Amino acid sequence: MIDSPTSLAAPRHRYARFLPALLLLLTVFGPISMDLYLPALPALTAELGAATSVAQLTVTACLVGLAAGQLVAGPVSDRYGRRPVLLVGVVAYAVTSALCALSPTIELLIAARLVQGLAGGVGIVIAQAAGRDVYTGGRLVRFYGRLTVVGGLAAVVGPVLGGQLTAVTDWRGLFVLLATVGVALLLVTLVAFPETLPPAGRTSGGLAHTLRDLRALASDRVFVGAVLNQGFMYAALFAYVSGATFVLQGVYGLSPQGYALAFGLNSAGFMACGYVAGRTAERRSVGGTLAVGVAVAGAGALGLLLAGLVAVPLWVVVGSLLALASGVAITSPPATTLALVEYPHLAGTASSLLGAVRFGFGGVAAPLVGLAGATSVLPLGLVTVVSVALAALVLGRLALRPRTPSPTSADDDRCVVVGVTSH
Repeated sequence: MIDSPTSLAAPRHRYARFLPALLLLLTVFGPISMDLYLPALPALTAELGAATSVAQLTVTACLVGLAAGQLVAGPVSDRYGRRPVLLVGVVAYAVTSALCALSPTIELLIAARLVQGLAGGVGIVIAQAAGRDVYTGGRLVRFYGRLTVVGGLAAVVGPVLGGQLTAVTDWRGLFVLLATVGVALLLVTLVAFPETLPPAGRTSGGLAHTLRDLRALASDRVFVGAVLNQGFMYAALFAYVSGATFVLQGVYGLSPQGYALAFGLNSAGFMACGYVAGRTAERRSVGGTLAVGVAVAGAGALGLLLAGLVAVPLWVVVGSLLALASGVAITSPPATTLALVEYPHLAGTASSLLGAVRFGFGGVAAPLVGLAGATSVLPLGLVTVVSVALAALVLGRLALRPRTPSPTSADDDRCVVVGVTSH
């Protein structure tokens, strides 16, 4: 039921034509927060006198915050609208990014990163939910493909820019840049983000109503399968994000700039595969595209496991990381579509669960790759292989089985139009 018509109309906004670009820009929150300072993570670890596994908690704290922030922002935006929730989130993101730059100890930095993640989660969930407000049919699948592309673009720009900036500033300066990005997004949002969810399309009833919505979503086998699939896939992805800097710099001796280039190559693959997956899922098969993505990521995870068991050249590790990241990108547009397409009236809540599981699972997996220190690839290989295997299991058992009609999807046509067209 992807091609449902639209029946509600939101007020037109004079900047509505810029909304698609702004929604894509909002997805920068998570990737740029995660990736910009990664080339400086070993230096940060040394300066603050932290163990490798403790320093990686700065990654974990941001991931946990991103998950929790989405859990709160999604249902609240379903009730009060997208715009006020987004504005609060962007302001908080700019402020906490500045606090990260001022942190004198690793403990305070971890706490600041947690709050930064909470604020950053707002942008991610609002982008997904607002996209569901304004798009239907093939345009919806295409839009989620573009979200994946822009997330990959941020992942390309983040470490490459971070690696280059380490030549002129330290990790504190990188967080100052993130604060500046937050201020710029706030100004753009104030001018160009219209309310995409008018009062007629909002939920009501407080916590009890939200809990009923959550139970309805949890009873949908396809929704649960798509969400769990993404949780395990993103666990593998964030294990890579957390561990690659130590593997490539600590084990293979790359400089921060060399690491940034290698990471940028993999992120470019992520971006390209996300775009292709969105088009393929739209034109051919949502389920088939999802299965291909899991298979590609599985090949990359097995390559990393091999690198942990025997000595392999650098190109094998980089190629395996590329396959892993590309496979996750391929799964993202079809899985997001499967999760959200039946719930236009609960887009915020459904998006929040999807995002929370993605980043929550990632937050659990990220520190595991540092348990053996900074000189072993084996933990990264084990975590990614197990994660992708579990993603494949839930794919076959839940996500790709026929969907049972649910009472919650009776309002399937309640989608909002704000004068936005897709090209």
